[in-house]
Amino acid sequence: MIDGLKAYLQTIAGEWRMMMLERYDVADVAHRVVGVGSVGTRAYLVLLLGRALGDPLFIQVKEGIVPAAAPFVPPLDEPFRHQGRRVVHGQRLMQSSSDALLGWTTISGRDFYVRQMKQIRGSIPVDWLHGATFDYYAWCLGLLLARAHARTGDAALIAGYCGSSDKFDAAYALWAERYGSQTVVDHAAFRAAIRAGRVPTA
Repeated sequence: MIDGLKAYLQTIAGEWRMMMLERYDVADVAHRVVGVGSVGTRAYLVLLLGRALGDPLFIQVKEGIVPAAAPFVPPLDEPFRHQGRRVVHGQRLMQSSSDALLGWTTISGRDFYVRQMKQIRGSIPVDWLHGATFDYYAWCLGLLLARAHARTGDAALIAGYCGSSDKFDAAYALWAERYGSQTVVDHAAFRAAIRAGRVPTA
């Protein structure tokens, strides 16, 4: 892990690299069990302690894997075949202000990306939202997602494609409803496969 972090430091900006080298030392490493979208991948939390008292820093070292869509799109250029670098590049493109400690490395032949670990996620109790407040909340989420994607594409071309009518909006709404229905059908088929013994379970 420590060797991997030395390589990672070469992927972040020079001023941050010097700060990390001069002020922090690895104190402990823990394996972290990750969520549904990352099941089966390796993830670690690293505790670094600053040389000043009361200066801890947590970073997450998370395995980057080949995306599920990869077989259906043209192969990436050589630098981005490193899955950690691919993830970092995508995040830097989509985020207006990305994590300064975001970088990548290779550990034991596996691709990883590294980021500062912050538990600052917030949420809104959706059950409290009704009518206009729910519509506004959905609009805000759509705006943030669209803004992120527009950073990586041609915003004028996207706007021209969407047009000024509500046809594109209606098509997306229809797709979302059908996708929800398809998820229900897929889950029922999955459970049937388990009952029939085609999918082994523990």
